[in-house]
Amino acid sequence: QVQLVESGGGSVQAGGSLRLSCGASGSIYCMAWFRQVPGKEREGVAAVYFGGNNPHYVDAVLGRFTITQDNVKNTGYLHMNDLRPEDTAMYYCAIDLWADPLEIATMTEADLSNWGQGTQVTVS
Repeated sequence: QVQLVESGGGSVQAGGSLRLSCGASGSIYCMAWFRQVPGKEREGVAAVYFGGNNPHYVDAVLGRFTITQDNVKNTGYLHMNDLRPEDTAMYYCAIDLWADPLEIATMTEADLSNWGQGTQVTVS
């Protein structure tokens, strides 16, 4: 079982930036980023084939969030710029063998097999 460890969350003012990290203990195929607000379902944010250069983003974050990855460190990053209060959520990274990053807008929690512990992002 691949283990994922997330970090980088925190509290920022509107317009600020954060970088979330997701380190994996094993092989990565698809890495996806989700966020969840209390009382709401976990929703996809961005996804990429790890090691590739084909990230996909939902409309709500397009142009503000960027995925990068370090193949040597086996770590993915979600760069979040121009943060807005509506971005406030618990952010999770996840990996899966079969998930397609093209489908990030319609992915659900059940579509990903391994999850990080989550990191809180608060924008005020």
